[in-house]
Amino acid sequence: MKNLLIFFCLLTFSSSAYSQVYKTIFNGKDLSGWTVHGTEKWYVENGELVCESGPDKQYGYLSTNKPYKNFILELDFKLESNGNSGIFIRSNIKGTTIQGWQVEVAPPNLYTGGIYESYGRGWLIKPQPEDEKTLKPHDWNHMRIDVIGDKVTTLLNGKRMVHLQDDKIGAGNGSIALQIHSGGGIKVKWKNVLIKELE
Repeated sequence: MKNLLIFFCLLTFSSSAYSQVYKTIFNGKDLSGWTVHGTEKWYVENGELVCESGPDKQYGYLSTNKPYKNFILELDFKLESNGNSGIFIRSNIKGTTIQGWQVEVAPPNLYTGGIYESYGRGWLIKPQPEDEKTLKPHDWNHMRIDVIGDKVTTLLNGKRMVHLQDDKIGAGNGSIALQIHSGGGIKVKWKNVLIKELE
């Protein structure tokens, strides 16, 4: 009986651990599992996901087909040209109007790692100016976003940028979405897009 109990405990632990491993959500080949919103350009080149301004120079989004509630998201990004972009969490999109919360990805001193609520309260929290020096404007950067209940933490190249607790975020549901800003002249590259789903 004791051995059976130990077996079931190990099985439960193993199942829980297995459900919390990182999985890729960008296959490096095409946009499978994602939906394009708007007329801006989203394509795969040399195993990297690229977003680039189109002729309309409007907002554009690339959202996961699957919603994600609690998770750790890790990815690499590189700013090309004017790299004004972002990573939305628990978002919902109609046309090119998005409801949700954006973790900013932008050129130097424009609050990369901060959290902005679109069509709502605006900036909820910005990183400290000295922490913004963590951004590498001409090289690959690593972003980690922890979204657990009503708490969001962002890390850029291993440096914690912001931590926010917010009831409205806690009640939110929806997909992860990458953004390209309006205005034209924007290009950003992404790779190694991994997610660990949490209970």
